[in-house]
Amino acid sequence: MSAECTSYTSVEKELVSGFSCPQADGEAGDIYCCGFKDDKYCCDDPNSFFPYEHSYMWWLSVGALVGLSIAAVVLLAFIITVCVLCYLFVSTKPHSKLDTGLSLQSAEVTAPLA
Repeated sequence: MSAECTSYTSVEKELVSGFSCPQADGEAGDIYCCGFKDDKYCCDDPNSFFPYEHSYMWWLSVGALVGLSIAAVVLLAFIITVCVLCYLFVSTKPHSKLDTGLSLQSAEVTAPLA
């Protein structure tokens, strides 16, 4: 079983002629044509997208994890601050009613003078 990689134009704008997989100087198990429209290569996995090692992806993942961790800590600090402020607001609220300066009195109904 083999696959045909069609010719393509590379990133450097050079025309690369088509080739068959596996190539004579490549791995015998690389029977699929993989890659993008500007970089094709033979590989052993038809779902492969990158012709190089995935080690660089770990650095992206570590950076993303550090960023997400910092964001989570900031969010947690914000939530804790809001909870503490709400507790302090409720616990330091005076328990007696404040004097508004107005006293409420019941209205007396007076009978009309006859």
